[in-house]
Amino acid sequence: GALLVSERIDREELCGALSPCSLSFEIVVENPLELYSGAVEIQDINDNDPVFPSSQARLEISESVAAGARFPLESAQDPDVGINSLQTYQLSTNPHFALDVQTRVDGSKYAELVLEKELDREEQRELHLVLTALDGGSPPRSAHVQIHIDVVDANDNAPVFNQSTYKASMRENTPSGTLVARISAYDLDDGPNGDIVYSFSSHTPAKVRELFALDSATGELRVKGQLDYEETKLYEIYLQAKDKGAVPGVAHCKVLVEVVDVNDNAPEVTVTSVYSPVPEDAAAGTVVALLSVTDLDSHDNGLILVQVSDVNDNAPKSSQDSYDIYVLENNVPGIPILNVSATDPDLGRNALLSYTLLQGDPTVGHIFSINQENGTLYLLTSLDHEDQVEFNMMVQVQDGGSPPLATNVSVSVFVTDLNDNAPTVLYPQPNTTATYTDVVAPGSPAGHMVTKVVAVDADAGYNAWISYTLLQATDPNLFSVGLHSGEIFTARQLREDDTLQHTLVILLKDHGEPVLSSSATVSISVAEMVKEVLTDLTDVAPANDPRKHVTFYLILAVILVSAAFFITMLSVGIFKCYKWRQSKELFNSSRSTLYRTPGPFHHIDAVRGGLTSPNFYHQVYLTTDSRQSDLLCKKPFTSSPLGSRQSTMRNSEPGLYHQIVGTASQLPTPAE
Repeated sequence: GALLVSERIDREELCGALSPCSLSFEIVVENPLELYSGAVEIQDINDNDPVFPSSQARLEISESVAAGARFPLESAQDPDVGINSLQTYQLSTNPHFALDVQTRVDGSKYAELVLEKELDREEQRELHLVLTALDGGSPPRSAHVQIHIDVVDANDNAPVFNQSTYKASMRENTPSGTLVARISAYDLDDGPNGDIVYSFSSHTPAKVRELFALDSATGELRVKGQLDYEETKLYEIYLQAKDKGAVPGVAHCKVLVEVVDVNDNAPEVTVTSVYSPVPEDAAAGTVVALLSVTDLDSHDNGLILVQVSDVNDNAPKSSQDSYDIYVLENNVPGIPILNVSATDPDLGRNALLSYTLLQGDPTVGHIFSINQENGTLYLLTSLDHEDQVEFNMMVQVQDGGSPPLATNVSVSVFVTDLNDNAPTVLYPQPNTTATYTDVVAPGSPAGHMVTKVVAVDADAGYNAWISYTLLQATDPNLFSVGLHSGEIFTARQLREDDTLQHTLVILLKDHGEPVLSSSATVSISVAEMVKEVLTDLTDVAPANDPRKHVTFYLILAVILVSAAFFITMLSVGIFKCYKWRQSKELFNSSRSTLYRTPGPFHHIDAVRGGLTSPNFYHQVYLTTDSRQSDLLCKKPFTSSPLGSRQSTMRNSEPGLYHQIVGTASQLPTPAE
């Protein structure tokens, strides 16, 4: 059972700078079967001297450097560890410099010269010092380096780093050339005294120089070699910035690079068979083999993972059950308007999601499309708010499991309005050969409503709010228009010397952005009577009334289809009631309605025009669905100011009815 050394042990060759240095082993004992793990720690002896990179060091220090300035010195290396490693530095006695020994994060030592008394080049041009490195052995081992200091004239400004310490984290598998950090220093001097060169500090270990490269012009520190977390977890890199003056100014900074572990080591499994072959009658629980698993990685990278196969037991889950999307009309076709987001906690194909637009409404498939892989909803055509305001659809999210699981998400798309429709004038009708002339009686007072401009805007909301302004008029001071009503009023009382014919141009503007507008032209006559109306009416062929043809075909259809006398009589009764109700409504509307929107000629309520003798006026009433007309004519009145003499005359023609009413001084308003 004795454990013997089979060859000479060199701790530095086995473990390098790692401490403690140990060799592990396992011992199997049979009868009874037991496994023992053991380790042999290799202890260090002081068998190595400290070593400086070179036997001499040369420094150039300006005489203007103030007391307290620090100058890093090259560090000695000692492969021993613990107390036997490099422990301290000593400096030969001198009147200007002291030695400051500091410890790095890993416990190694480095030295810096500290100027205690300012230099004077005229008094002493150079200094010679001796730096001694000592380890902690008994007796201690040492190494020496000669330091030659040249005292030169000053460079006024030394470089200054924007920060004294830089930090970075790099994965151990980072490829060569990857940027670690970019250090930056500035120098207020001009010319060569302000040009900065970056370099490693003199006490930077050789291992660090092998792993990292520094660009002397840009200050970029990049990975040069292969980092290994298992070897070193943190690098402390000392860099300096030096200008190009005759006496270079120097600044120093430190870069801490943390190495992040990656799973770059496979587990190692050791199987020790101690019971082979296994008898067929071996009892349950019999030990067959011993297994030992190790992994050099750290934390989670060093655990042993047992994989659990996935079952499609989770349906896709959307971040929202429904989406409300608002899209401006007149959009560009093909734009994405929504990304339906869903997740599935399953793995592999069970988590592979596909998106489908369910065709509930057949028009939806022609207007919208969805990307089956990422759920992006696209708008294929340009939408029109005036055509359709809202679209509703259902998006199905399905995984790739067997059987697949699915979730439905509702999507509502609302088309918001743009001001893309100018106001449309209904009265007076634009682009028509018929001339609409409104009549106002002479002497009408201020505020008398003459007519009204009627317009609509196909847009919605504020975009459809129409305002009316008087753009142009024969007499701008005679008429005014309501800003929001479109009603045209007399601005003052009409006088005898006023022009008899007036043309008004009304500007109609909506309140959208940008503002859209249109115009309407209104003709107004100042008159007491209308010229020969009957002649004008006979010259104008009335347009066919579509309702007359519809009524005819309805009656014809009822006659052909109806087989029973009762149905025929009922249809005739309904038709008669409809005619009576229409004539009653027409009569009531002629008395109560101040204004109605005129349509084509067969919808005209009143036609006025022309002048005869001052004591006559004609008023013609046309019904909307027949050739019957009522004509009111006033005979010459007596000297009575009220014109009380009135008479009535009915023309024998069935198409006209003349009624003589009113007085010469009373003219009907356009609404009448």
